[in-house]
Amino acid sequence: MKKLSRFIVAAFVALDAFLLVKILISGKNLQVLNPAGLIAHQELNLIFLCVALMLFGVIPVFIFAFFVATKYHANNKKATYQPDWSNHTGLQLFYWGFLSTIMLILSGLVWIGAHQLDPHVPIQSNKEPLVVQVFSLRWKWLFVYPKYGIASLNYVEFPENTPVTFEITAYDTPMTSFWIPQLGGQIYAMSGMATQTHLIADNVGEYRGASSEINGEGYADMIFHAKSVTQTDFNSWVQQTKQSPNKLTMDAFNNLAKPQVDKTRTEYSSTPDKLFSTIVMYYMAKPTAGMKVNTQDMSHMEGMSN
Repeated sequence: MKKLSRFIVAAFVALDAFLLVKILISGKNLQVLNPAGLIAHQELNLIFLCVALMLFGVIPVFIFAFFVATKYHANNKKATYQPDWSNHTGLQLFYWGFLSTIMLILSGLVWIGAHQLDPHVPIQSNKEPLVVQVFSLRWKWLFVYPKYGIASLNYVEFPENTPVTFEITAYDTPMTSFWIPQLGGQIYAMSGMATQTHLIADNVGEYRGASSEINGEGYADMIFHAKSVTQTDFNSWVQQTKQSPNKLTMDAFNNLAKPQVDKTRTEYSSTPDKLFSTIVMYYMAKPTAGMKVNTQDMSHMEGMSN
């Protein structure tokens, strides 16, 4: 029975190792392990460094456990029998000192990394950041470009090697989390709260974006497409979007805000002025569940935001 138990444990360990290696060499895009931006690269380096430090403490423990189990099992008649031995002060000091040192180093690295990777800290660049306002809706993402007066649904485009400031809020939805894994970490979106994150793409590319927070029936479909392009292509896209027959009026916004899955990509040639601050301040002034923004509310809130 003992041999069978050992075999089962060994088989599961071998299977896990095989699946891990298969995933790593399969060529699939493991997004967190395939960074495409400055922030994502720094996060991956921090992850690897922390894992290496933890393994530095964990691996010796497993080696020692295997050594003790092998050397002092009941069938080993050569093992020294010391029934009165309880502890060894020197070994205890070494064990706890070694592990405590690793934990202190790990804590320091995480503390420093958390401050360096603060999503509210702008990315240093000689290029002017592009501001994109993000609205988390049920169950879709709306992106507004205040500088250009355009918007897009479930799609965001930006120039390569240009810092992007994502200003994030939510409307009439449970808490969600904005995340483009290949560009950086997630950040929460809540109704009545305005937050931001700064990301940058190293090269031209296409990335998957999603909500990393379960928020209801349409959570699995709350996916958007992010694309970094050349500055020329971005300018062309802006001009093309300005010719779109779709206009983001307040009625159109309220329709989008209805709880329904919508995977379509739609561009809007115009948007209401100060939509972001209007939505945030409206929730702050009227924290009532299930409310809708209408034209009269919009006019009132614009006066407050000026």
